[in-house]
Amino acid sequence: MNDSLALTQRIPPGVRFMLLSALGFALMGACVKALGTAGIPVLEIVAARSLVSLVISYADIRRKHISPWGHRKSLLVLRGVLGALALMAVFYSVTTLPLAQATVLQYTYPTFTAILALIFLKERIQWATMACIGLSLLGLIVVSLPQWDHSILTHASWWSLGAALLGALGSGSAYVVVRRLSRTEDSSVIIFYFPMIALPISVLLLGPAFVMPTWEQVGLMLLVGIFTQIGQIGLTKAMAVEQAGKASAYAYIQVIFSTLLGFLWFGEIPTLWTLLGGVLIIAGALINTLWKR
Repeated sequence: MNDSLALTQRIPPGVRFMLLSALGFALMGACVKALGTAGIPVLEIVAARSLVSLVISYADIRRKHISPWGHRKSLLVLRGVLGALALMAVFYSVTTLPLAQATVLQYTYPTFTAILALIFLKERIQWATMACIGLSLLGLIVVSLPQWDHSILTHASWWSLGAALLGALGSGSAYVVVRRLSRTEDSSVIIFYFPMIALPISVLLLGPAFVMPTWEQVGLMLLVGIFTQIGQIGLTKAMAVEQAGKASAYAYIQVIFSTLLGFLWFGEIPTLWTLLGGVLIIAGALINTLWKR
């Protein structure tokens, strides 16, 4: 027990928060997959997720007796807009590209985060972080290798590829803004702005495609919002206590969590490629954690 406690204490708080965030988003993804296979439109799930997150965030703000509008409103709005734009770009790429290719392209965002943090926050990119990003990207490519079509550029437009990278850039930019906001704003206020902006956008884009969910699907939608909130809280707190580039590199662990959930929930047996890619991802995360500064 003492050895386990000592090992846990060796893990920096920012890493622990990022692991919590990855687990929250992986659980959210499993719920989204269950809803999607049941015929619920993706934008309807996004709207439900945003509504639940908005209610939870506002309740948390009231509990803390703080203003929901924060001090740096322009940056808070920018964070919300960047998140919403990234979300739209990600959805576009997922619907127009094979999921494996879209995922690999989207998961370049820790690289954008590290570079933007270097430019705007003057955070030096450590060798351990670069190694983590490199190994994690390699791991993601290995995981999706059996599904890659070598003639992808003849089947997918440059708009689709650009949208995936734009989503990654938007996510990286949003994380850097979160890092800057964490110096002056409460984490609940930062989180509150994303659903406040994403909700009207998703409802507007959904239009007449709304599908009436069953009670079971309503429950899953609530879980999507709750797990999203857990992921957002972990992410925001991680950015507050750890360098943006280093913390965001741990988002790759979500792939491992998602693989386990896919096996336990949907009976998806991981292939040898998945296991090999997972080893590379975990190796990168360990280097990023244990490398001496």
